[in-house]
Amino acid sequence: MIELIYGSSKPVVTQNLDIEALPRGKVTRLLVELTHDALGAPVWVPVLAARGDRPGPVFGFTAAVHGNELNGIPVLQQLFQSLKVENLRGTLVAAIVANVPSYLREQRKFQDGVDLNHIMPGLSSGNESQVYASRLLDRIVRHFDYLIDLHTASFGRVNSLYVRADMMHPITAQMAYLQRPQIIVHNPASDHTLRGTAMEMGIPAITLEIGNPHRFQPKFIKRSLVGLRAVLAESEMLPKRPMSMGEPPILCESSSWLYTDIGGLLEVFPEVTDQVKQGESIARIKNVFGDLIREYSSPTDGIVIGRSVNPTAQTGSRIFHLGTLAPAEDHPFQKRRPWKSRERRKKQ
Repeated sequence: MIELIYGSSKPVVTQNLDIEALPRGKVTRLLVELTHDALGAPVWVPVLAARGDRPGPVFGFTAAVHGNELNGIPVLQQLFQSLKVENLRGTLVAAIVANVPSYLREQRKFQDGVDLNHIMPGLSSGNESQVYASRLLDRIVRHFDYLIDLHTASFGRVNSLYVRADMMHPITAQMAYLQRPQIIVHNPASDHTLRGTAMEMGIPAITLEIGNPHRFQPKFIKRSLVGLRAVLAESEMLPKRPMSMGEPPILCESSSWLYTDIGGLLEVFPEVTDQVKQGESIARIKNVFGDLIREYSSPTDGIVIGRSVNPTAQTGSRIFHLGTLAPAEDHPFQKRRPWKSRERRKKQ
């Protein structure tokens, strides 16, 4: 079965990512077993790993933690396809599809209806989503020294290219700037997301949101790949090379979603990355007969990070994701911090 799917490049099947067992100087394909389906067949997470000849940190990437968020997959594929392992210091590891059951079902949530990215670190003796989350962390993520978690918007919404990061943390702040997104949102990692849990484990991590769900967007894929290479070069894992970083990102000190308070047919006026003023008309709802029943205005000045594109709205539906711009350039978020490269931590 494995030969039919993967051809001559047969991956290594394992129950745990073992960095020291990886051969130096080459890219290894792995299938890391996490759980089993109802037929008793293993559920494998596909992983690419490249170990350089020189020692260094382990930089990890995850994509498709939500099964309909696909833009990150070709970013990681292209990163490894273009990689010259002889130039690599340390190890790169990419969980190409972190949430395999949801990916196969083409849906955001896990097969038991739970958002996998909101129950981290899971529970080793819990239900199916909790066990999956726990083993994803234990068998793959805990081996990382740094993490970039790749996401997109979900169904019915569109996103800018933006990063969520703790901008008061020296390493994650630098990772965010180097990624060179359109927008950076300061977001301390204090939740039950993969990024938040990684930070609690001592692994500097950022979330990269790459546009829209269930599609490939070449422009965002290319730009994200350039950012990943810049981060790896700054960490001294790959050689630095001249590259055009484009416009600096717009920095937000916080962000929040605006929601409807009534149901109907929703129209949202601003596009992603548009800046809006307090009191500006941003959306309206009509009933099924076409009568205007509600208008919405922006509660504050800000920038549109993401927005709804689904006209059918129930009470409590999302309108748009509004970022609050960080103040003047002397704000601590705005100051570049030097990368503090570190070697691998001793694992417990």
